[in-house]
Amino acid sequence: MPIPQNYSRPERMSAKERAFLQIQRWIVDGTLQPGEKLSDGDLAEALGVSRTPIREALQTLEMQGFVEMHRGRDTRVTTITKDDIHKIYPPLAALQSLAAAMAAGCATAEFTERLRTTNGEFGMALKRRTPYQAMELDEEFHNAIVERTENPYIASFTSPLQLHVRRLKYVFFHDVMLSNESVIEHEQIITAFEQKDPQRAAEVMRHNWLRPMEELSRRLE
Repeated sequence: MPIPQNYSRPERMSAKERAFLQIQRWIVDGTLQPGEKLSDGDLAEALGVSRTPIREALQTLEMQGFVEMHRGRDTRVTTITKDDIHKIYPPLAALQSLAAAMAAGCATAEFTERLRTTNGEFGMALKRRTPYQAMELDEEFHNAIVERTENPYIASFTSPLQLHVRRLKYVFFHDVMLSNESVIEHEQIITAFEQKDPQRAAEVMRHNWLRPMEELSRRLE
């Protein structure tokens, strides 16, 4: 199980939090491959913590669907297939659509301006061909809308689903696959917020997630 030695260690976190975030990141970006056996001893040594926070982190990752723990046998990174595209995107699209509808009712001018600034930076990142920065800005845009709902239940479900989407892209395509169509759709969502139109905001948001799903599916045919 090859583990990088030059990763950046987050500060001011508990050992469990640090272990959880780092192992999750390694699974999402493909450092730890689907089906790979995980050794809590090796992970503990690499992360500079005891085995207890590693085991606690793995239990949380199991609940999120990133690892499978077979008691008395082993722990492995969950496998992922192209069929998972149609299992992950629709529920995420539904949650994001709900968040957009809720945010439309309480969107202020300051909030929409913030979204427009983020979307502008997102568009510039696409033009510069810096896909990972673009991915971060795209997620910042969507996370801001989820946060605006002030509904922790929506946030708690969307966050791991977004990570599963990112993992799909890394595993199958080794890129983040973003297009200028997303910039246009983001602007349409912002306009719907300005017009206090929850139905339109939800409709465009849903399309903004399901369109990439279809594009990914076509690339795997």
